[in-house]
Amino acid sequence: MLDLLLSRPTRFLFFTGKGGVGKTSLSSATAVALADRGRRVLLVSTDPASNLSEVLATEMASQARAVTGVDGLFALDIDPVAAADAYRERVVGPYRDLLPAGVVAGIEEQLSGACTVEIAAFDEFTALLADPEATAGYDHVVFDTAPTGHTLRLLALPSAWTDFLDTSSAGVTCIGPLSGLTQAQDRYRIALDALADGDLTTLVLVTRPDLGAITEADRAAGELAELGLAHQHLLVNGVFDSSEHADATAIALAQRHADALSSIPPALASLPRDSLPLLAGAPMGSAGLRDLLRGRSSSSDVARDSAIAPSTSLIEIADRLAERGHGLVMTMGKGGVGKTTIAAALAVELARRGLPVTLSTTDPAAHLHQTLGASDGLPGGLSVARIDPDAEVERYTTGVLSSAGEGLEPGALAVLEEDLRSPCTAEIAVFRAFADTVAAASTGIVVLDTAPTGHTLLLLDAAQGYQREVVRHGEGADDAVAHLLDRLRDPEFTTLLLVTLPEPTPVHEAAQLQVDLRRASIQPTAWIANQSLSATGTGDPVLAARARAENRWLEEIGTQHDRVAIVPWQGRAPQGTRALQALVASSALQPS
Repeated sequence: MLDLLLSRPTRFLFFTGKGGVGKTSLSSATAVALADRGRRVLLVSTDPASNLSEVLATEMASQARAVTGVDGLFALDIDPVAAADAYRERVVGPYRDLLPAGVVAGIEEQLSGACTVEIAAFDEFTALLADPEATAGYDHVVFDTAPTGHTLRLLALPSAWTDFLDTSSAGVTCIGPLSGLTQAQDRYRIALDALADGDLTTLVLVTRPDLGAITEADRAAGELAELGLAHQHLLVNGVFDSSEHADATAIALAQRHADALSSIPPALASLPRDSLPLLAGAPMGSAGLRDLLRGRSSSSDVARDSAIAPSTSLIEIADRLAERGHGLVMTMGKGGVGKTTIAAALAVELARRGLPVTLSTTDPAAHLHQTLGASDGLPGGLSVARIDPDAEVERYTTGVLSSAGEGLEPGALAVLEEDLRSPCTAEIAVFRAFADTVAAASTGIVVLDTAPTGHTLLLLDAAQGYQREVVRHGEGADDAVAHLLDRLRDPEFTTLLLVTLPEPTPVHEAAQLQVDLRRASIQPTAWIANQSLSATGTGDPVLAARARAENRWLEEIGTQHDRVAIVPWQGRAPQGTRALQALVASSALQPS
C-alpha cells in the first residue's frame, strides 16, 4: 500500500503533517516494512504527544531499543518536553543568582512555548543527521515528526544569534528559544544540508482526505520546497469507501473524502502519492502495523463498549450565556478539530434567541462566511467580524523594524526579520485587536473563534511583553489591554471551550493547552468532543468499530474536566444556519 514510497527509500525519511493524521502509525509501519526487507532501521520520534511505545507494543526510551517482533528494527523516543526542560535550564541557570526572581520567571515563561519544545527536539536529533557515527549501524533512519519550515529557516540563518540577543529590544518573540543554540551552528548546517539532499532524505507529507489537513500539507510542502527540501512524497491516510453495508453516515463520509481528494491543489497533486484506507481500528504492535500496509485491521485491536455520558451540551452552554446576556465565548484547540464550526453554531443559536451577537475570529485560515453559508441568511442580531492578522502583523512588524531593527548588522537584521514571520509574532501582533474584542463583550455577547494560546497569554503577563511594546512605541496600555487577563480569568465573563476530537493526538494536545491556560489562571468552562462517530449510531462495520475505539478517548476527556459535551459527526456538512442549528440540537442531553 506504500508501493511508491518503499520502491526507492532514501536513507532518511521524515514524516510531517498536522496533529492526528497518523504520522506515528505510518512512520512505524514504514520502519517495519524496511526491516522486514532485511534492512537495519532506526525509528526516532520527536512528537510531544508521542504514543510510540503503544504503537510498537514496546516500551521506548531516549536510547535505541530493539522492537518486539521485528528483527533489525530499533526505536527511540526523544521526549521533547524533557529536552526542553533541560534546554531551558542551560539557558536560564546561569542567571538565577544574578537577576531578580520576577525577571527569571519571565525568561522561563518565554522558553515554555512550542517554539522551545520544537527547537530543543531539533537540538537532540540533529546529532543523528550531522554525526555519521551516530547512525553508522543503520541502513535507514525514519523520523516521526519533522521540524517546521519556520524552525529550519531560523536555524539556517547565517548570523551571530548571541550578539543579536544581547543588542535586540524586539520584545517578546520566538527568538528567545534560540539563545542556547549559538555553539551548534556548524552541526545544524550539516543537518540542514542532509535534509536538502534529495538522494539522502525524503520528506513524507502525511494528510487525511480532509480539506483542513490537505491545506496544511500544501502549505508545508511549499514552505519546505522554498528552503530547498523539494524531495517530497504525499501520503493520504484513512481514505473511506462505502460498501454494500453502508448506512447514511458511511455514504456521507465517503462522499466527503471523495470531494476532498478531488480538490488537492495542483502542486501537491503533482507529488508522488500513496494512499491507505480507513481501518476499523488503530494498528498496534508489529502484526497490526504489517496489516496496516496490507489495508486491513489487526484482529488484536481492542475497542471498549462503554463511554462516558456527556455532562453538558451546546444547548446548555447557550442557555447560560443567554441568561447572562453578555460575555465572551472562546473556542480553542488544535487545528482541524472544528473550532470555527462550534463557534459559529453557538453564535447562530444565541442570535436565533434574539440576542445581539458578534462572531469574530483571529484565525487567518478561518472561513466564517463559508461556515455560515450564503443561502440560509444570517439571523437578525448576528454580526460577523474578523481580526485581520496580516494587517496587525504588518503594523507590528513595521514598528519593530523601525525601532529595534535600526542600525543592526545585516545578519542580525535577517534574524529579526525571520523571527517576525513566526507564529509567535502573529499572536502578539493581534493582541491589541483581541483585547478590544474582549472588552466589547462587556455590553453584548462576543463569540471568538481561536484565541491566543495560554502560553502566549502567560508570556505577556509574566514578562509584561506587550505592555513593554506599546510603551516603547509611545502608545500606552489602554483599558482594554490593562483589564484583559482579569476578564479572561473571570468565569462569569468568559466561557472558554476546549474543542477536540475523540482521538489520541487532539486529546493530548488539548490537555496540554489546558495546562497552559491554568498556568495563566484561566479555567476552561467545558470540553467539546466533536465529530463523534459513537454518537451517530452508525451500523457500518468499519465505522462502528471506530466508534467503539473512540470510547477510550472519551473516557480520557472525562478525566480532564467534569463538564463534557459530545457532538455527533454530522452526515450533512455543518455549513449554513440551518445545519449549524441542527448541530447544536444534536448535542442535547438525553433524559436518563
